[in-house]
Amino acid sequence: MRVLIIDGQGGGLGRQLVTAVKEYDQDIEVLAVGTNSAATNAMLKAGADQAATGENSVVVASERVDVIMGPVGIVIADSMLGEITPRMAVAVGQSRAKRILIPVNLCDNIVVGVSDVSMGKNVQNAIESLKKSFDSDGN
Repeated sequence: MRVLIIDGQGGGLGRQLVTAVKEYDQDIEVLAVGTNSAATNAMLKAGADQAATGENSVVVASERVDVIMGPVGIVIADSMLGEITPRMAVAVGQSRAKRILIPVNLCDNIVVGVSDVSMGKNVQNAIESLKKSFDSDGN
């Protein structure tokens, strides 16, 4: 299974996701794409197998993976203080990969109905979704 983790700004969420995915299963190939070099470096240091930065990397990687993980903003053009370009949001949204999106109520995007839990708990919930996805694929 190949998992793409996308993050921006400082890469804190992406770093947590990479660590959690690798703790769950070392054999999962993790591709990390940051919207900037700081995010990319944080995910690479956390153990991503491959890493890249920028719009085209999101577009290309979105077509080559089974699962995409990241904050909900990765499917909203101009979110994350403008770091998510329209082309990035379309690539993630149109990918055939399963998307596991973490609710982050920042940058004028509020996800209603989501309980206010810590980012750590959101990461745990994302890994549980990945496990279910992994099991349903028969892998």
